[in-house]
Amino acid sequence: MKLYRFLSEDDTSAFCHKVTAALNKGWELHGTPTYAFDVARGVMRCGQSVVKDVPGIYAPDIKLSEH
Repeated sequence: MKLYRFLSEDDTSAFCHKVTAALNKGWELHGTPTYAFDVARGVMRCGQSVVKDVPGIYAPDIKLSEH
């Protein structure tokens, strides 16, 4: 099955570390990163989609972050 996650974080090194951790767990980048201003908090936010092929059958209760 193919899993999909959207990673997001404030525009700090924490975002890069989150994406790097996912890549090192076998996730692959999917599409281009996003960058937007969060008006409510007054900060820039980053986002990146990642995908991963794993054995099994999809179920809504799968904890994506554990893969």
